[in-house]
Amino acid sequence: MCDPTAIARAILDAEALVKAIAPFSDTEPDLDLDTAYAVQRIVIQAKLDAGERIVGAKLGLTSRAKQQAMGVSDPLYGWLTSGMVAATGVPLDLSGLIHPRVEPEIAFLIGEELRGPATVTSVLDATEAVFGALEVLDSRYEDFRFTLPDVVADNASSARFVLGSVALPPAQAGDLRLTGVVLRRDGEVVATAAGGAVMGHPAASVAWLVNQLAERRESLPAGSLVLSGGLTAPVPLGPGSCVSAEFDGLGSAEVFA
Repeated sequence: MCDPTAIARAILDAEALVKAIAPFSDTEPDLDLDTAYAVQRIVIQAKLDAGERIVGAKLGLTSRAKQQAMGVSDPLYGWLTSGMVAATGVPLDLSGLIHPRVEPEIAFLIGEELRGPATVTSVLDATEAVFGALEVLDSRYEDFRFTLPDVVADNASSARFVLGSVALPPAQAGDLRLTGVVLRRDGEVVATAAGGAVMGHPAASVAWLVNQLAERRESLPAGSLVLSGGLTAPVPLGPGSCVSAEFDGLGSAEVFA
């Protein structure tokens, strides 16, 4: 039977030692989603005990293509802590990361507490501002190889994130489904997408998160920052490289090492 505490400790050790480990599903076939989220909670509590604080949440597997590739029909979520905030305009220290990858996202700053049942409309009504953002993923598993429970346990491969240069109220941001993004690596265009790549509307993934929390009689607090999910496939970030994203109406975001 899976031991959530032991799995959480192994993930925390992998992060601290900057050394990838084999996915637990290789040896723990009974690792299920309920257990994986229990592991995730232990991992996050360890970060809080170390002095970090929760600043928001993040969504993963929000595109239909990624869900089909994983054989699932729903996204997953994890938590953002203060230790994951990357400073704008400052080189990212890669020494604490195993194999970082970067993806563009639309971020939501929640101005009012959100309780389920939530919808796209209720999320937009409660949102203070939206941003373009870049998330730096860093799976603790070898070769970014994992099952759905593995990645949930690993807090959805969370590592770092940086917000873009523009914050707008949703009413001024236009139709987020149509918000275009151009992703560049070292100046070369590597991907393009629009906000609708995330569950048809990026606010739909935030609503999904709120409804998941409601099942545990929890809510999304005011002041939460939510990364709504990757708009494109992630690209590697190595020493001396730069990844940037330009968002229609939402400025740009950049991370470099």
